[in-house]
Amino acid sequence: MKASRTGREGLTAYVFLSPWLIGIVLLTLGPMLYSAYLAFTSYDLLSAPRWIGLDNFRRMFTADPRYLSSVRVTLVYVLVSVPLLLIVSMALALLLNKGIRFLSGYRALFYLPSLMGASVAIAVLWRQIFGGTGLVNQVLGVFGIERGSWVGNPGTALWTIVTLNLWAFGATMIIFLAGLRQVPAELHEAAAVDGAGPIRRFFSVTLPLMTPLIFFNLLLDTIHAFQAFTGAFVVSRGSGGPADSTLFYTLYLYQQGFAELKMGYASAMAWALVIVLAAFTGFLFLTAKRWVYYGDER
Repeated sequence: MKASRTGREGLTAYVFLSPWLIGIVLLTLGPMLYSAYLAFTSYDLLSAPRWIGLDNFRRMFTADPRYLSSVRVTLVYVLVSVPLLLIVSMALALLLNKGIRFLSGYRALFYLPSLMGASVAIAVLWRQIFGGTGLVNQVLGVFGIERGSWVGNPGTALWTIVTLNLWAFGATMIIFLAGLRQVPAELHEAAAVDGAGPIRRFFSVTLPLMTPLIFFNLLLDTIHAFQAFTGAFVVSRGSGGPADSTLFYTLYLYQQGFAELKMGYASAMAWALVIVLAAFTGFLFLTAKRWVYYGDER
């Protein structure tokens, strides 16, 4: 009787889960497996896929300089924007954790850019701000500094997108702020009694207790940085220019798959990115035990 009731409950659960199970098979697992197959084919969306083995992967690393350029641009973006985002977010979280008035209002105000940061509208605005006659050049003109378009210069175009990513710091900051408010005040008081100043207390007390959140934000922000697309697409008008200085990996993947209809090659690029992200995630988890501190550890 009990087993029969358990079976009915299990069947009921699967009935309610069936829309999600069908969705994940048809909309996630199915396309993933098909794209894995396409990665080993030549496919232009107009004719049947033709099996070519590892040719797409060989082409990526030996016969496609724009692919290597997209890898370089993306790595520079990740290595610069992610640390800056973590540092700025932590600094602002420390500032807001001082018990200032209207804290909830400041939290909402600082979080607002994160809601709009990846939108097309903000990217278009960013292109105008850093354009030849944009707000940045108008402000610099007051001090007699004349510059051309920031987004039209190969030496500065990438940094405008780094700034766009840095502007949307709110989500990372809120997570850090939540962690800072959980740091026991008695630990800071004990460190102060021992003669530790604010900087020493930050590095000896606050930072170790914040490492789980640093780990979490580092992982998510790095994955998001590798997948960055909207800002580069809008700022460069889909070209990755000037001189491929904003040719992000995902932007080049889009060009190959949907502009040049080389869907097999684009699928190979997508799976190469999946492998890199999986390797990075695995490395981060393997090294976490060396620098991530959890309060219940002995």
